[in-house]
Amino acid sequence: MNIEDFRTYCLSFKGVHEKMPFDKATSDYDKNLLVFCVAEKWFCLVNINIFEYCIIKCDSGQSGDLQDRYEAIRPGYHMNKKHWINVYFNQDVPDQTIKELVKRSYDLVVMSLSKKDKETLQAM
Repeated sequence: MNIEDFRTYCLSFKGVHEKMPFDKATSDYDKNLLVFCVAEKWFCLVNINIFEYCIIKCDSGQSGDLQDRYEAIRPGYHMNKKHWINVYFNQDVPDQTIKELVKRSYDLVVMSLSKKDKETLQAM
């Protein structure tokens, strides 16, 4: 998987937009984080220059199981370790599984949206 294919996949979900909110960060790594959002809520982060892993939201009950199953899934970097995971590319997690996890992350965020935001999303 490469950054452009990954970006295209993330943007394919209804109501998704991207932003780079860390332009004032002190580290170049953080400045280059691309964030995918739905209704201003984040569901995925990835560095555009160092395409090594993505950070995605995960069901807290599933997080430990995934980390036990795959070496390339670890607690989310600088995020709540209970609800976010890092998924490393080109290791032991198949690309299709990564896509499924990204979609689940999107779905988790959509489920948490307000009624108004859900209605707006459905109208798109």
